[in-house]
Amino acid sequence: MLTLYGTPPTRTLRVIWMLNELDLEYEQVPVALMQGEHLQPDFLALNAAAKVPVLVDGNQVITESAAIQLYLAEKYPQAGFIPSAVEERAQMYRWIFFLMTEIEPPLWRIARHTFLYPDEKRLPQDVDLARQECREMLAVLERHMQEREYVVGDRLSVADFNAAYTLDWANEENLLDAAPQLTEYLKAMYARPTAPPTIAEAFAAMES
Repeated sequence: MLTLYGTPPTRTLRVIWMLNELDLEYEQVPVALMQGEHLQPDFLALNAAAKVPVLVDGNQVITESAAIQLYLAEKYPQAGFIPSAVEERAQMYRWIFFLMTEIEPPLWRIARHTFLYPDEKRLPQDVDLARQECREMLAVLERHMQEREYVVGDRLSVADFNAAYTLDWANEENLLDAAPQLTEYLKAMYARPTAPPTIAEAFAAMES
């Protein structure tokens, strides 16, 4: 049995989506970040970085959401979520890394300086800079997605399940207003029956 540690609206949603797409059974163990459960010794023994998600598969302990996605896609290749051609695989990796190194960091800066950091550590000017930087990188992906249905090639890959969460996050920050192609792509991805809750839905569930 696969065990997934983590709770939406975190990047745990990326892994839930992959598990849904692969129709895999798993046990989900909630981790209450606001209550500091990620800092408890039992959890730190799984991930010393104190971050979710964490996937446990037998003796394998995998951290980092994109790494977990790729692990699952490779372990269950029948779904075809990793391109067979090395050229398309290279493009898949390229866009996964782009999403996680160019688009997510400014989104994290926005989150830190709007509600994660205590008031005395927040830098409003950094929020403005982060929004500008994020828009610039979203514009790169917007151009790439012109007349494309998928991030890479002509079928779904790990890059799509990775991108959907990041773009949903950007959408929550109202950063897709100048990206109509990405907006439509995001709608199509979340229309899939295997889609997990959106970030907004996950927050609403937490509040209720």
